[in-house]
Amino acid sequence: HCCSDLLLLLLKTWSYVGCNPTIGDVVVDRYSIPKLCPREVKSGDYVRYHYNVTFQDGKTFDSSYERGAASVGQTGQGRLIAGIDKGILGMCVNEKRKVTVPPHLAYGSLGAGDVVPPDSTLVFDLMLLDMWNKADLVVTETVSSPRDCKRSVKRTDFVRYHFNGTLLDGTPFDSSYNKGQTHDSLVGEGWLIKGMDEGILGMCVGETRNIIIPPFLAYGEKGSGKEIPSQATLVFNVLLADLHNPKDDITVENQVLPESCARKSVAGDYMRYHYNGTFLNGVTFDTSYQRNNTYNTYIGLGYVISGMDKGLQGVCIGERRRVTLPPHMAYGEQGAGKDIPGSAVLVFDIHVIDFHNPKDSVEVHVTHKPEVCNLTSDVDDLIHYHYNCSLLDGTRLFSSSDYDNLQDTVLGADKVIDGLDEGLRGMCVGERRTVIIPPHLGHGEKGATGVPGSAVLHFELELMDLQKGVPEGYLFVWVEDAPLELFQAMDINQNGEVPIEEFGEFIMLQVAEGKGRMKPGVDPEEIIADMFRNQDRNKDGVIVAEELKLKVEEDKERMHEEL
Repeated sequence: HCCSDLLLLLLKTWSYVGCNPTIGDVVVDRYSIPKLCPREVKSGDYVRYHYNVTFQDGKTFDSSYERGAASVGQTGQGRLIAGIDKGILGMCVNEKRKVTVPPHLAYGSLGAGDVVPPDSTLVFDLMLLDMWNKADLVVTETVSSPRDCKRSVKRTDFVRYHFNGTLLDGTPFDSSYNKGQTHDSLVGEGWLIKGMDEGILGMCVGETRNIIIPPFLAYGEKGSGKEIPSQATLVFNVLLADLHNPKDDITVENQVLPESCARKSVAGDYMRYHYNGTFLNGVTFDTSYQRNNTYNTYIGLGYVISGMDKGLQGVCIGERRRVTLPPHMAYGEQGAGKDIPGSAVLVFDIHVIDFHNPKDSVEVHVTHKPEVCNLTSDVDDLIHYHYNCSLLDGTRLFSSSDYDNLQDTVLGADKVIDGLDEGLRGMCVGERRTVIIPPHLGHGEKGATGVPGSAVLHFELELMDLQKGVPEGYLFVWVEDAPLELFQAMDINQNGEVPIEEFGEFIMLQVAEGKGRMKPGVDPEEIIADMFRNQDRNKDGVIVAEELKLKVEEDKERMHEEL
């Protein structure tokens, strides 16, 4: 009963107990049986096996081990001696058995030349290495699969995968892991053995699959090198690392758009963005966050890989998006350094911090304007103002509220960055506005303390006070026309001499009546003293009519002398 039960079990996982059946006068001793046996030899199968053949006295006369090559044959077709044809049936790969073959099922009364005498009983010690049938197909088994599979392998795709390759008996012949790099190939184009071309179809990135390939869909009779013998079934454990098609374009997904988008990026813009760079299997190869610095570049001009050049166009400031780049739009077959292998698909999760164009000007948006506005700020004016300064992503940089006093500056005096100077002009006292300043009118490529290089700045401004100024080089200007007889008007006591007290009284009167204006932000007494010294040309402490000259007249005389 033990022997008949064994012959009935097909294509199942077996746990065997030893028994020694007799099959048509052939005695079988199954002295080493593997715990797992997914398949056993049937008539018509091809087998590859090692053997030692002895006579009943134990004398060896033939051995495949000594020949250095396993024997290959087909069962049930009369190509093996009859005793082996029967004795090998039901064997499992890696099973060892002794098969005792009587003479009439071996070489009979004739024997075999000088090697096997007539009427010899032969004892074959067999070890089954491989079995297959011409009707076999490629067998695949998914070991693990990713939760999300957006795409699977099709013919003409290019794949990168890791593998461990063994013979059917478990003998390893190759491994991509040992080489430290994936195996890269087109699918369905003859780059792979036929069985792998078929077995890898339908795989997802991150999937692990066992693929069993019969010899006629592998390396057949020729085998491959020293590691893969003739007529070997191959077993691959495959992990798909990457997948793309040579016709792929970039893909954009997972977009998160800001509430408002004044404009979208175009070729020629300069952009600052953060990114995480990963492969399709999720392994990170680079990230700007780790360096705590944005990546800054011109886009659409070839400064970055072509896929990123394309994927960064048409974005809004503050936008987040995922851009997937096929290798022919990334680093191609060569890869980049040690971190990015050849033919790798790259996935970038980007966050656009800001962008600008070198041709951009200061952008001004008035948020509040008082009903009455008689004066507006201009070059040379002294102003006092509140401000909040931030990056376009909302990161706060500076604020006038951090200080005890209002911020002040003289417009046009190169006291603040150019863009802010421009943004503060034309304001009324009480006016509020937001000002967007591109870096070439801000702190430039190098940035400043607390300000990143090439950063676009966002200012919230409120003008609190305005004192009209005087042109550069002037201490006092006339708002109205100066008196025709200026010295007589200045010589209040009409004694022909104007001391500093009289001079100061006259100047202060003009300012009080709105007829003239002194340079703001400077002590009036200092201004009067400087003006007096300029007019008291002989330094005798008084000004006489011959000494008095307007600065406009002095400038004309100086220009004439220079010419």
